[in-house]
Amino acid sequence: MLEKNQTAPEFNSPNQDDTIINLSDFKGDKNVILYFYPKDDTPGCTIEANQFTELASEFSAADTVVIGVSKDSCASHQAFIDKFGLKVDLLADTSGEVCSDYGVWQEKEKAGVKKMGIVRSTFLINKEGILEDVIYGVNPEGHAKEMLEKVKQL
Repeated sequence: MLEKNQTAPEFNSPNQDDTIINLSDFKGDKNVILYFYPKDDTPGCTIEANQFTELASEFSAADTVVIGVSKDSCASHQAFIDKFGLKVDLLADTSGEVCSDYGVWQEKEKAGVKKMGIVRSTFLINKEGILEDVIYGVNPEGHAKEMLEKVKQL
């Protein structure tokens, strides 16, 4: 698992428009909130995405981009964005490579059944590509506001 003050792993994955997004695209220019979530259009994931969207202009004013990541396809991401009017980029990590690099692909237990899945997690990456904050096991409610406060302190 990653820790604060480490260099953030580079990523390059397609977003909802099938445009490749790289962490290095933002180096020296923008902070990045990279949040991982289990699945498009599910209750917790919708709460989190909607709350990040509500604060999109404030993140932008703080030189910060918000990027969500799941193993859903580009088409699934576009449908999720269209359904809720989301204002975040969503990366399609269909290979699971980004999830592995960030340590969010873990064994989870639900109703006594163990299986592998994405642990809801968020990484605050500064303009130099260093991890300012690492949170595994995020509660979606109120999380966007909490991350905005952290961004404002950079």
